[in-house]
Amino acid sequence: MIEPLRAANEISGTGSFVWSLVSEGDAKVEASANVAFEAGLTLNSALDLDCLIILSAAVSEFQSPHSPAHLRALSRHGMTLGAVSGGVFPLARAQVPLRDPISVHWCYEAAFAAEFPDVQKTEQVIEISDKIMTAAGATAAFDLSLQLIQGRLGAAIATEVACWFQHPMMRNTDVRQSTPAISSIAKSEQALPANVARVIDIYSAALTDPPRLSDVADDIGISTRQLERNFKRATGLNPSRYLRRMRMKAARQLVMYTNQSFTQIAEAVGYSSTTILKRYYTEVFGISPREDRERINLFRVNGNVPLPAT
Repeated sequence: MIEPLRAANEISGTGSFVWSLVSEGDAKVEASANVAFEAGLTLNSALDLDCLIILSAAVSEFQSPHSPAHLRALSRHGMTLGAVSGGVFPLARAQVPLRDPISVHWCYEAAFAAEFPDVQKTEQVIEISDKIMTAAGATAAFDLSLQLIQGRLGAAIATEVACWFQHPMMRNTDVRQSTPAISSIAKSEQALPANVARVIDIYSAALTDPPRLSDVADDIGISTRQLERNFKRATGLNPSRYLRRMRMKAARQLVMYTNQSFTQIAEAVGYSSTTILKRYYTEVFGISPREDRERINLFRVNGNVPLPAT
């Protein structure tokens, strides 16, 4: 986020943007890439900023019990707050008012929904509202900076900054995240035919109790047989197997980023028993849910965090 702001200052010949790293305490902060950063401000002294963006892994906890109250106080006093990738978790855990939709990275979607069912979330790359701004991932944070630059210095400067860094396009708030297709053929869901993508959207909205494929076909306006052929041609999987993999993708997010029991996880993705969950989970990932959680917990004990990190 800092580099495009620095470039905007240089291109415009102004000091329009000033930044500082903020931490909860006085100690250096070690990122998930094992790089340590020395902050210039602590959270309880960051009172005069226009904007504060939280960078965090989804599994990180507040180091100070006072941090949530500090964030709420900053919000009450009119500071714009934001988050990149997993940073939406501490933002929501602090109970900062989130009245408008926020952008949640697709890999955290199920875990975030489980922990914060009442917070509106979207699949957009970035979301900017009155006093909240969120970015789904690392390059999305670059786009968020470009939006700040455009708002302060205009579209021409923002475009030149993007070109400096060979950023292929300036993504606005109406761009949906790219997500990997559960497929051996299509590289992303955005590359799928419209009727196949429509089925996936319907399944995504109703993982626990999806409609019958015949009803979905009627809704789309083609025969069930034709839809099955289109689906298999586009994804390499039939709709029922694709749905199973979607459920396993959601289950893995819950295994990795929540403390829900395996019974709760099974129910959340539409299965009546943990036995079925374990069988399909192991089939897809080559490891049981329990073994996967133990592996992730080992990373946490060693001070690291699961990918994707910001």
